[in-house]
Amino acid sequence: MKEKLQLNDSEIGLALFCLAAGVLISIPTVPFLSKKIGLGRYTLIGVVLFSIAFLFPLMSSSYVLLCASLCIVGMFSGTTDVAMNTLVSEIEKRDSCNFMSAAHGFFSLGGALGAVLGSFLMPFFENPVYHMMVMILFIILINIVLGKHYFKIIEESVSKEKSKREIKILKPLLALAFIAFVIMSSEGAIEHWSTLYFTEVIEITQKNLAGIGFIVFSTTMTIGRFFGDRISEKIGSLRIILLGCFLASVGYLCVLFNSFIMAVLGFGILGLGLSVIIPELFRMAGKTKGIKASVGISFVSGIGFMGFLLGPVILGFISDAYSLKISFSALLMLTILALIISFLKLKSGKVNS
Repeated sequence: MKEKLQLNDSEIGLALFCLAAGVLISIPTVPFLSKKIGLGRYTLIGVVLFSIAFLFPLMSSSYVLLCASLCIVGMFSGTTDVAMNTLVSEIEKRDSCNFMSAAHGFFSLGGALGAVLGSFLMPFFENPVYHMMVMILFIILINIVLGKHYFKIIEESVSKEKSKREIKILKPLLALAFIAFVIMSSEGAIEHWSTLYFTEVIEITQKNLAGIGFIVFSTTMTIGRFFGDRISEKIGSLRIILLGCFLASVGYLCVLFNSFIMAVLGFGILGLGLSVIIPELFRMAGKTKGIKASVGISFVSGIGFMGFLLGPVILGFISDAYSLKISFSALLMLTILALIISFLKLKSGKVNS
């Protein structure tokens, strides 16, 4: 699309901001959609609409249409993401099982497999629209087959008495939301800045190794999420969040050593530590007493996603004013703060652990 519309990097950045704006606008609507349409039903509808929406950016004939279409993609992305997490939370409560972390593990695995499959199919399609249409058809057919397992699931309701206290009940979720903000800031920062860290701070000579930090980070994050549920069952959500924040802090310390081997090890530990935190935060938000799962998860994920968007930008300003190493030092300080807050606030017992 950059080549097609002759766009510069600033215009691409603004277009991607429109996608992010669509996500933030739509997330608060999930509790309403869940109530009116049904949680399982909307999850299936959301996946279908989200998939189809990806056609619009590729079909855009102007920059304005590209921004508008990306905003639409973002809207369906936000609602579908929260609906799926809420659905997992409801199934966990109904069946007394833990698989939120594994669900996020499949998300990470899907990103890797999608990139591989997309790279394989790309030479067979001169027109990206046809490529996208094949993938959309594949996704819709898969979900129509699997949808029967969750289509009729509805969200557990709360009593009117509890609903009136909903704003007050959101207060203990502030700790969860802050931790989500910090952790997703780290995820966004590592995604955007890890490659530059190896070239500018570690100063590697082999440019093809610049992306190794993110590769190791993504790999350990995927692995960590598949083991997270079993660990959570044994030690509880609170302890696994504390453990995750501790490992992430150790990971940042290793990254700041200015050694190639230590930096690679550090990004690996970071992926392992961060992998379990967001799924556990969503699990806890979805199980908060007296509040609907969709409301709790919408609140925590909305604040967290703001961190994912703002983190890399703020880091860019810090890096420009000081250095990229100082930016990663700031992330270390935030992670330690999240560790302290999780210990002090979550242990108070106001949030389910």
